[in-house]
Amino acid sequence: MTEEELAQRCAKADALARKQLYEQYGGQLMAICLRYVSDRESAQDVLHDGFIRIFQSFQQFHYQGVGSLKAWMSRIMVNEALGFLRKKNQQVQQEVLMDEIPDREEDESTEDIPQSVLMRLIRELPDGYRTVFNLYVFEEKSHKEIGTLLGITERTSSSQFYRAKTLLLKKIKEYRKSL
Repeated sequence: MTEEELAQRCAKADALARKQLYEQYGGQLMAICLRYVSDRESAQDVLHDGFIRIFQSFQQFHYQGVGSLKAWMSRIMVNEALGFLRKKNQQVQQEVLMDEIPDREEDESTEDIPQSVLMRLIRELPDGYRTVFNLYVFEEKSHKEIGTLLGITERTSSSQFYRAKTLLLKKIKEYRKSL
């Protein structure tokens, strides 16, 4: 079944199509949930709630070519994860003055780090840092957009990203030393 046919059948509440959709995209969407919600059980809850939202929203989906279904579902999962974090009030929303942030930490390549290890290190970041980091790096949102999404200032988003990056670099160095 093509992506377009799958979407059309899901819009008609076809149980077989919904099952296929879950089997085909569930793992990829779970990976998105785990990027934002570090504990697996909560991430599974987010995935479940996200699929409910997807199934309820299929009438609003407009097929725009290969990949558009996955992109649409991914946006829903990101929004579901952010909603979960807001509800749990796990955001670190501490204001930091820009002049308190050192100029720049040396960027390090992560090419020698297995992707699974890198994703684990990202999941280990504190919730607020991890959320801003994911939105900035993976969703390619600006600090202004992140601020609007999370109800924080642009400056707070920027400082949270900086701190996330600094902490991630520290974790990468520790990982390399343990090899």
